[in-house]
Amino acid sequence: MKPETFNQHTEPLRFERKFLISDYSYKDVEQMIKFHPACFSEIFHQRIVNNIYFDTFGLTHYYDNVEGSPDRLKARIRWYGDTFGKIEKPVLEFKIKKGLLGRKEMYPLKSFLLDANFNQSEIKKALDDVSVPQHIKNELVSLKPTLLNSYTRKYYSSADKNYRITVDHKLTYYKIGYTGNTFTNKSTDYNSTVLELKYDSSFEHEANLVANQLAFPLTKNSKYLQGLERVFI
Repeated sequence: MKPETFNQHTEPLRFERKFLISDYSYKDVEQMIKFHPACFSEIFHQRIVNNIYFDTFGLTHYYDNVEGSPDRLKARIRWYGDTFGKIEKPVLEFKIKKGLLGRKEMYPLKSFLLDANFNQSEIKKALDDVSVPQHIKNELVSLKPTLLNSYTRKYYSSADKNYRITVDHKLTYYKIGYTGNTFTNKSTDYNSTVLELKYDSSFEHEANLVANQLAFPLTKNSKYLQGLERVFI
């Protein structure tokens, strides 16, 4: 599905710069953020983020990422808290990227159950809501679940509120499908921290200075790409 067909619950385009950090500990990264000249401070409580990613049967979304396509699409269901069991307040997200710019299309879903018996009927039940357009339901059902991941996230904002940072660690990846799930095929990355600098396009002129003062190399890190390669290869 082309990004232009999504038309509800739209976030504005914003820049996202990603840093995959393995040369510093998670605590070191936190200290660097707190002593940044932009005066970042924590703005939300730490929480666990969970995602089920969906892709075509030919893994089009994965290969678009590998090949560095400037226009990319990711389809996922996101929720917070416990990874398994009854999933409360899940949200279907289509993450649309155009170079460094990105936005999300979001649709609240009904609760569903994630356990060894997870199958397509659980997703269809979650989609059974009048607020989800039919073409969005059709799109998700045409895809297959390929990756489940979870990580612990902290949130920061600069003193002027123009820049936000999220910091993720304890990244855990599971293979997932509509059948045969045991969730024993998993991989946890304890050595890496993923930092994302996010800001409105109107603040791009100052972003280089803010990013350079983080002293980390800019990367094209994708949790989806890394996760698939960890659990499938």
